[in-house]
Amino acid sequence: MTKHVMAKEQAEMAEFSAKVRLEIADKNRKALVVTYGCQQNENDSERIRGMLSAMGYGFADSVSDADLIIYNTCAVREGAEQRVLGNVGALVHEKRRRPHLIIGLCGCMMQQPHMAETIRKKYKHVSLVFGTHVLHRLPQFLHETLMEQKRVIDITDSEGVIAEDIPTYRSGDPKAWVSVMYGCNNFCTYCIVPYVRGRERSRSLDKILDEIKDLVSRGVTEVTLLGQNVNAYGKDLDQGLDFAGLLRKVNNIEGLRRIRFMTSHPKDMSEALICAMAECDKVMPQLHLPFQAGSDSILSAMNRRYTQAQYLDLVSRVRAKIPDVTLSTDVIVGFPNETEADFEETLRVLEAVRFDSVFSFIYSKRTGTPAAAIDDKVTDEEKHARFDRLLTVQNRISREINDACLGKEFELLVEGESKTDSETMTGRTPGGKVVNFPKTEGIKTGDYVTAQIDKTNTWSLFGTVK
Repeated sequence: MTKHVMAKEQAEMAEFSAKVRLEIADKNRKALVVTYGCQQNENDSERIRGMLSAMGYGFADSVSDADLIIYNTCAVREGAEQRVLGNVGALVHEKRRRPHLIIGLCGCMMQQPHMAETIRKKYKHVSLVFGTHVLHRLPQFLHETLMEQKRVIDITDSEGVIAEDIPTYRSGDPKAWVSVMYGCNNFCTYCIVPYVRGRERSRSLDKILDEIKDLVSRGVTEVTLLGQNVNAYGKDLDQGLDFAGLLRKVNNIEGLRRIRFMTSHPKDMSEALICAMAECDKVMPQLHLPFQAGSDSILSAMNRRYTQAQYLDLVSRVRAKIPDVTLSTDVIVGFPNETEADFEETLRVLEAVRFDSVFSFIYSKRTGTPAAAIDDKVTDEEKHARFDRLLTVQNRISREINDACLGKEFELLVEGESKTDSETMTGRTPGGKVVNFPKTEGIKTGDYVTAQIDKTNTWSLFGTVK
């Protein structure tokens, strides 16, 4: 059963926050929060920034301008961990130059005891380490580090706890992440998430609706509902509401125009949810549905609990109800002892479904997961060759799908100026496709416009505003 942080602890955190604010008053202290990994981490970083803002911190754009640096880390793949360690290691010179600099690490990577121990022993310039379950205690940790000169390492496993009413710092974007649940009960054999995020626990309906209504009052028109497996929403609550029911409730919020969600586990994708997607006018025709592998034997070894045939049937049922749905997925290449025949089944699924986009990765061994103990006979060379083949197939499919958009008109939510061209703006279609269009007088971030597509590439579209 889901538990919540008690009012007494919330009051204590407010006291610590006030003390830190008093300590840094008139010192123009700035913080830099760097996020690695998934949208859940992005949402957590918004809460970290919210707490820091409440404590009186401004925000820096670079390491050299920051008095406090926090890396919110990811543990899903080894590459992300190595990038964090490399960046943190490089900060040792900055710490020597500016002894008052506070360096902190949090997130999934730090929830792993062996990683926290690595930081404790080898990265002495890091003053603050905390895991995913105690994020709400940041004011206390910062008080101890800043005012008591303590080195804080806390990766307590507060399983089943949800901390509500944490201040959130958002940048005025018309879109917002809203977490509806945390954790995962699936224990796929390759995945570290259940071990670092804990078991599934859902937020109450009232808290979710109140947060979204507040966002709408501040100009947000699109929300993405987040969870490691949103389809499991409500199973741990007594409110008699599943995720399909939650979508219908959110759909009724006045002033909200677009609803998205992620991520969905295929085994929990119910007919009721498909119907809710089809019937709720604000729920966008976009679905991220990871299949991970096409081979039934590999799916079984992954503990995914569905077959290729069941997955393809699910896609057919989704498309029957939502013909214009944009589908994306996750694929792991090179799971231990994947054969050529197994990999061919993955390619078969790509051709059969024709996803708009695929997030594909070479298998990364995660310490503590069952798959890490498998004696893998597949060479790195074979894995990389298969990965390249998969990209070739999917890039062709993505380009063909985008080419079919030529001449069509889409409503776009304008997201702002292009990151690569100051004379170009970007927007997103109902299906989540990025559309670039020339900067136009009178059009600003947050507006809704109609654009006709007149050029395509593999990853995005180009259009003219009507």
